[in-house]
Amino acid sequence: MAGLQDTTIKALYTLEETIAKDIFEEVTYPWEVLSKIKDFIVALGETLPEEKYERREGNIWVARNAKVFPSAYIGGPAIIDEEAEIRHCAFIRGAAIVGKGAVVGNSTELKNVILFNKVQVPHYNYVGDSILGYKAHMGAGSITSNVKSDKTLVVVRAGEETYETGLKKFGAMLGDHVEVGCNSVLNPGTVIGRNSNVYPTSMVRGFIPSNSIYKKQTEIAAKY
Repeated sequence: MAGLQDTTIKALYTLEETIAKDIFEEVTYPWEVLSKIKDFIVALGETLPEEKYERREGNIWVARNAKVFPSAYIGGPAIIDEEAEIRHCAFIRGAAIVGKGAVVGNSTELKNVILFNKVQVPHYNYVGDSILGYKAHMGAGSITSNVKSDKTLVVVRAGEETYETGLKKFGAMLGDHVEVGCNSVLNPGTVIGRNSNVYPTSMVRGFIPSNSIYKKQTEIAAKY
């Protein structure tokens, strides 16, 4: 039966696939690092080699082989890792780590996030207060909703277990290789296990086990 053990960093992520590996030390659950991302970026940025990363005003480090379109906006602090692509009119508000080979697309907005290597958020996505694992992909128009409508604190629910995060802003934790279909909404506190797929136009909340296909809240099938 699913429980909080399925929402841990170990269960969701391959830490070798992010420049931010060290932020996850000494914590169990990924949402525990959300409040630390901003300061972590500044500390890590100071250690990055100048021959590989260009430092820009506002504590922004951009890999010299990353592709950043002229119309994109990057607010600090931020790290854009090697071979990442920041496309036309992308809006990075700050406190963002974009992994190696990741794609941040047209009119996509990021805020207080870690994108592992090879993540794709390529078309009209909003990703806030969230962590996306290795090769996770969000289809066009899919978003993370990071504040509850009643403004109460976010609680993670997995099976019969709950975790009171103490956070008002908490979007979604996507494990490695998660596929989110177009125009889906991931409600605050959503956690999706590795290798799972979400049908297009879905409304998702709570925990989705790894290796699952999410069709609707009452219909989650195991992959075979």
